[in-house]
Order: sequence, then structure tokens, then C-alpha cells
Amino acid sequence: MLIVFALAVSAAVALLAGLAMGWGLARARTAPPTTVGEPAQLPAAIAELEAARSAQGVAERRAAAAEAQRMLLVEAIESFHEGVVVVDANGNEVVRNEAAGQFEDARHADALAAQAVTELIDRARHGHVVSRDLSLFGPPRRVLQLQAVPLRSASGMVHGAAVLIRDVTDAHRIESVRRDFVANVSHELKTPIGALALLAETMVADTDPAVMVQLAERVVREADRLGDMVDDLLDLSLIEAQEAPVRELVPVAVLVSEAVERVRSAAGFQQIRLVDAPIAAELVVECDRRQLMSALTNLLDNAIKYSDSGGDVEVSATADGARLAIEVRDHGIGIPSRDLERIFERFYRVDRARSRATGGTGLGLSIVRHVARAHGGEVTVESREGDGSSFRLSLPLATSFGATRTIELASGHQEAS
Repeated sequence: MLIVFALAVSAAVALLAGLAMGWGLARARTAPPTTVGEPAQLPAAIAELEAARSAQGVAERRAAAAEAQRMLLVEAIESFHEGVVVVDANGNEVVRNEAAGQFEDARHADALAAQAVTELIDRARHGHVVSRDLSLFGPPRRVLQLQAVPLRSASGMVHGAAVLIRDVTDAHRIESVRRDFVANVSHELKTPIGALALLAETMVADTDPAVMVQLAERVVREADRLGDMVDDLLDLSLIEAQEAPVRELVPVAVLVSEAVERVRSAAGFQQIRLVDAPIAAELVVECDRRQLMSALTNLLDNAIKYSDSGGDVEVSATADGARLAIEVRDHGIGIPSRDLERIFERFYRVDRARSRATGGTGLGLSIVRHVARAHGGEVTVESREGDGSSFRLSLPLATSFGATRTIELASGHQEAS
């Protein structure tokens, strides 16, 4: 329409210009008296047409600027990780970014989210600001936070609505872990502290030497348990806070051998046989030796604690492309499938009664996970209840020894690499 109008205006101006030129030539030939009123009105008509064309140009430029702003807003909305849906006053969809696309013509759990979005938008179109947390049980489980707001003009009239869809699953999980941690650490520290206080009161009241010896042994065990828990908490805090740990090149065979020796006495006490497969000498990792040793020791210690007397705990290390895979397998009680997602959380225990009997702190697997992440790796588990568990620690292998670096061999000597 705008183009047609512009063409019409241009044609009219050209026609009038032609008429004016013809009239001027005729007047030059005949030189009649200038008493006619029409030619005197012609410049005013041309001026009006020029003004109309100028106004049309301004309108076109404003329309182009408005379209550019609209496209900029659409691009901005598309860049959001959160889902955004915008509708007009009649509920017709104006914008839906890619993140919100999964809730369009959705099925199963996403269909529930789509229905909630529609309900909230309808309420926002009537001037209400509404929000809702929506739990979707999946799989996978998700928590969505929906917030809808009315869009108002300068006069206050509602001319549309927008809804923001945020996936807050991780935030809810972290908050849940934080609450559990505070509750668990208070409970776990309170237990040995309470036991020490009770034992001390009993020792004060009892004078039997035999009883005193038994009570003293209990005090030592509870104090050791409390000390182990504090040490694990400090280790975990240090791993989390350490941004640039000191790394060195260490043969995997040395790490595994030292970790096995650390737990050998505990395995012998429970009559558990440690089976460590031969490890290739060329397998080397660049790591914080103390941290990785702690992770391996915790995996072995965990396998021993949850194995039946007389069973085997197997440890092996192999190369999987450019990555190292250290596997610790037991044939003990296994882990129920409902607990597999949470066993790496702090203080989470599958069998609390057994953990207390074996003196576990509930922090070992959490330390393993943090060490793995700090070294660019991961830890995974496969388990079936009653059939044992297999933990797999995956880490990047060192690509080369370097010209001047040294590594500590199993014999304890230093050799230039």
C-alpha cells in the first residue's frame, strides 16, 4: 500500500510538471495576459505532494526502525537459556524462543508443563502476575519455575503477556544437598562427641580396672572416628577450594600399589583378599599425588567394608584411548538402584548400621568424586544388590614424560625422564 501510494504521488508530480512545462511553452509563443488563476495555484499543489511524500518517507523510516528493534528483541529472547513465550491481548502467540519450543505440542511430562504455561499466560492476560514451581518426575526428574507477567501499554492497558520458564533442577538439588549436609554433619559429629562424654562420665564413676580398660578402648575408638571425620572434612574442603593443585607425573602402578598397601591390614582383619592385576609401566598420570592416593584408598576401603568375610576385592588399571581407567570391584552386598544417584553425596550411606559398625565417615565417595573432577575425570559405578559393585575412576593419561621432569618409580628411586 505504501509503495502504491508513493508511485501514485510520483506519477502525479510528473504529470503536473509536464503540464507546467507545456503551459510555459505555449505562453512563450502566444504571450497571452496572465489572468487565469490555475497556474498560480500549481506550486501550492506541488508543495503539498512533496510534503506528503516526505511524510511517507518518515513513516517508512519509522516502520523500518521499529522492525529492526523487534528483530533485535527476538534475537535477544532467542539467546536466553530460559524459555520465553509472548502472546498478544487475544492470546495469539507472538514469540516463542527455542528453549520454550520443547513445550509446544509436547507429550508426557512436558505436556504438563505446556498446560501450566497456558494457564499462567491466560491469568497474566487478565492483569495478574503469577508464578509456580512445577516438579516433573521424568525421567529425568526436573523442577521448572514458571513466572507470567502482563504486558501493559503507557496508559496501563494490558496488551499481551509473557511467561518465563526456568529449569531450576540443579539449584533445588544443591539446596537439598546443602540442607542434608548441615543436618548430617551435626548428627555425625554429635554421635561420637556424645559417646565420648558418656564414656568419660562412666570412667569417673567406675573404679574397676577391667572396666576402665574397656572404657578407655572405647574412648580411643570414638576419638579416632571423630578425628577421621574431621580429617575427611578438611580434605574435602581443601579439594574444593584448591584452584591450581600441584601436579607431578606418577606411574599408575606406583599409585595403585601404595593404595593397596594402605588398606592391606584392614583387608586382612576382615579376611578379604586383595587382587591387584599387573599394570603396564607406561601408564602415567599427571596428578596431585596426595589427592589421587586419597581417592584410590577410599575406593578400596569402601569395597572392603561392604564385602563379606572371605571375599575378594579386585583392582585394575587399563588405558582406554587417551584416558586411564582404574576399576575397583567387590563381590559384597551391592547397592540398591534407588541409592545409585546419591552415593557420592556427603554423609550419604546405603547401610547406616553397617557403616557405623565399620567406622565409616560417609565422606569417602564424595572425596573420590571431587578428586576426579579436579583432575578432569569422573567416577562411575555399576552395581546390583547382592552381587557387588564396580567403581570406575576415569582420568586423562599423561601424553609424555617431558625432557627434564622426573617420576618416582616403584623402587623409590628417582630417574630422569
